[in-house]
Amino acid sequence: MRAVGIVAEYNPFHLGHEYQLREAKRLSGCEAAVAVMSGDFVQRGEAAVFGKHVRARAALECGADLVLELPLPWALSSAEGFARGAVGLLAATGVVPALSFGSECGSAERLAALAAAVDSPEAQSLIVEKLRSGVSYPAARAAAVAGLVGDGARLLASPNDILGIEYIRALRSLGAEMQICPVERVGAGHDSDASGAGPRSASQLRRLICEGGDWKSHVPARAMEVFSREKPIDRRLFEVAVMSRLRLLTRADFAALPDAAEGLGDRLYAAVQSGGTLEAVLAAAKSKRYTMSRLRRMLMCAALGIRRGMNSGTPEYIRVLAASERGLTLLAQMRESAELPVITKPAHGRKLTGRAGECFALCAAARDLYVLATETPEPGSDFRLSPMITKVTMRG
Repeated sequence: MRAVGIVAEYNPFHLGHEYQLREAKRLSGCEAAVAVMSGDFVQRGEAAVFGKHVRARAALECGADLVLELPLPWALSSAEGFARGAVGLLAATGVVPALSFGSECGSAERLAALAAAVDSPEAQSLIVEKLRSGVSYPAARAAAVAGLVGDGARLLASPNDILGIEYIRALRSLGAEMQICPVERVGAGHDSDASGAGPRSASQLRRLICEGGDWKSHVPARAMEVFSREKPIDRRLFEVAVMSRLRLLTRADFAALPDAAEGLGDRLYAAVQSGGTLEAVLAAAKSKRYTMSRLRRMLMCAALGIRRGMNSGTPEYIRVLAASERGLTLLAQMRESAELPVITKPAHGRKLTGRAGECFALCAAARDLYVLATETPEPGSDFRLSPMITKVTMRG
């Protein structure tokens, strides 16, 4: 069985995601879809609106066949680290010959050309030069690539295309070969509040969930059946828990964070001591050099114990969150093809050693913090909840 790989957060799963899964299978000619999904914390540096097991089940009900967890250090990385970790996992399964992702431009050729431009020695040199002027890395990269390819660099301002370029760069750096199948995005743009025709964005739905608005009509019925049995995370409780953790950290702890170069760790430490809320901390630390998403990720890394170097390379185990009957077939194939340990029972995570064992324990500890803001705050759930298995076979 051939499977197409998808990198996702499903925060929450919505109609656009269902469309992408359907199109990914059609464009790749694959019978099944494997999703690598962020766990309880997502790349923008926030807690997911629903827990990872809930979101994995919703994805399974709507077209995914196997949902794997992207371990925490990569889930809370920059676009480059996020892509490298996810692509590394997909490649390590040995059953994923194709990679699909949402894209504003929808052109594999244009994205591949830009990926090559970003990796060129000329662009890398220009990026360093631009960074010296005090601009953020995304701005430096866009300006450097524009100097080489002109107007084509505008794709670096499109959120999905940025990730698509990073997926292609990751494939090249890892020496992995996969068919690239971008799915042109429909409906509202990433992080957009636009309300025209087509699916709403996940950011719109999160806002509606937090405000008590009507978001159910923008979610597939089968996914809504899953979400309706759960309550979203209480963000006020979660913020108190995070701020408590941050206030206990030392200046040295902040200096050891990923991306804590050029005094940024000290800047965040000072902001935490003076700010009473996460928004106040972010406002105190913000400057034109650092994007808000980078600062949010660093604060969440600080609260969860993620330190510099933990996201180097790629993950060292494959954890299964959910599987359909097709997914079980893929798992059977992976017994022969996978290059990493495949964790299908959480207790097996305790047997991991070295860096893999430390990473699994880190994810479990982060889960214990996450559940403090849910209706079931019992500790240790990451070592008890087994993958969700369903007999859904209706997927095309």
